[in-house]
Amino acid sequence: MIFEGRVALGDRVQIGAGCVVRDSEIGADTQVLPHCVIEGALIGPSCLIGPFARLRPAATLAPEVHIGNFVEVKNSQLGAGSKANHLAYVGDAEIGNRVNIGAGTIVANYDGAAKHHTTIGDEVHTGSNSVLVAPITVGAGATIGAGSTVTHSVPAGKLTVARARQTIIEGWRRPVKPAK
Repeated sequence: MIFEGRVALGDRVQIGAGCVVRDSEIGADTQVLPHCVIEGALIGPSCLIGPFARLRPAATLAPEVHIGNFVEVKNSQLGAGSKANHLAYVGDAEIGNRVNIGAGTIVANYDGAAKHHTTIGDEVHTGSNSVLVAPITVGAGATIGAGSTVTHSVPAGKLTVARARQTIIEGWRRPVKPAK
């Protein structure tokens, strides 16, 4: 593990092999699994990070947040007990308490010219492979269906599904490469 700049570790923090921690604070009883990169982050107590997670500047995690494998968080706040356990990107977002960010969920915060903010209320669940296109607000207790690309605000307590219907094309043939 490598520590650079100002690093503060709370009591009983565990940091696995191959981690880089730079200019960050990690709260008591937090476990950082191997091969994580943490830079400019504030991590509360009793969190679980990694393996292979990346926390970029201004990532702020409340107590008992889980950030799993291949999850990246940038300039975002995650409330107590929230989880992004695998294959997700959370950028420029404020996420409430007890939120579950499903596998493959992306907060699409950049339009090519500017960054936009996303707000997610308490107890929201995003289905796997969801895209939340900022700027957007997701109300407390809402559920986003798997595979949805959400471009408008989601009301509290509602199920939102935003995906194309599956279509089977009869008679379609896969292109064949010419023989060599």
